[in-house]
Amino acid sequence: MEPRLIFEDLERKNLSPFACLSAESKGRERDEEKCPVRTDFQRDRDRIIHCKAFRRLKHKTQVFLSPEGDHYRTRLTHTLEVAQIARTIARALRLNEDLTEAISLGHDLGHTPFGHAGERALNDLYEKGFHHYEQSLRVADVLAKGGQGLNLTYETRNGILCHTKGKEADTMEGRIVRIADRIAYMNHDIDDAVRAGVLSADDIPKKITDVLGHTTTSRINTMVMSVIDNTTDDRLRMSDDVAEVFNELHKFMFDRVYCNEYAKREEKKVPGLIGLLYSYFKEHPELLPNKLRLIAENEGIERAVCDHISGMTDQYATDKFKEIYIPVAWKIN
Repeated sequence: MEPRLIFEDLERKNLSPFACLSAESKGRERDEEKCPVRTDFQRDRDRIIHCKAFRRLKHKTQVFLSPEGDHYRTRLTHTLEVAQIARTIARALRLNEDLTEAISLGHDLGHTPFGHAGERALNDLYEKGFHHYEQSLRVADVLAKGGQGLNLTYETRNGILCHTKGKEADTMEGRIVRIADRIAYMNHDIDDAVRAGVLSADDIPKKITDVLGHTTTSRINTMVMSVIDNTTDDRLRMSDDVAEVFNELHKFMFDRVYCNEYAKREEKKVPGLIGLLYSYFKEHPELLPNKLRLIAENEGIERAVCDHISGMTDQYATDKFKEIYIPVAWKIN
């Protein structure tokens, strides 16, 4: 028997009735021959890891713009922490770990340079609006693999699109990624904020630490265990006391870190930088990469410019801005 068929049989025997079985996937937009070794969700995971957009996440801001230090999170390390937390929850609930991991690894593929500051800048510029979760799906469907897209399964695509706002994912695995994303970023952002001197661990209100704990490890463990212990059937939930302080911690982080004037002072430069790049490439479509010129012809120049800028890393966007707008000293040969 092919290894894939063995895995599919193990899923049917061992996973929860609420799990999404790979053999019962709604399939891909383009039919293709099954892999003899990997299930469809394992294949999704591998395609995401090997795509260029995934590798570029290592040079994209998570919270702190261009921090000096080796230990601050990037968009890539955030993605890996989400995958770890989500898989832990999925395993405990006997849900499909492969689907959970594929969604986790793909959920931020479309994130802009300079974190949410870059996302807001593009949203203000692009008439149709720009949201990173929609762009993540667009990367998977349209932009990746030289414009061929990754041809992921419906379930992975749905989980990526629904990982942050609006309609919940159709699968339990997708809904796990949404809560794992929040658990991951709030806790690692506390760690980074303390490292940056923006926050002291003692600043977190006692009401929160009494329930969640005083360390990153204890907070994550409390939240994860609360989800595992209180989920019933297909309804993911935390206990009331943990959910209450979880939301209070979220508000605390917005007030003290995400909107902190000192921590975010460099972000004031982002709209101007993004705006000038946007205007320049609108006026010079011939300078877009070949695959984006085709998008400009079919979907409009602004769509192509959004795709181009959102795919940039922080450093590439900065270097491109300097190349276009900053004069270089003239040298005599």
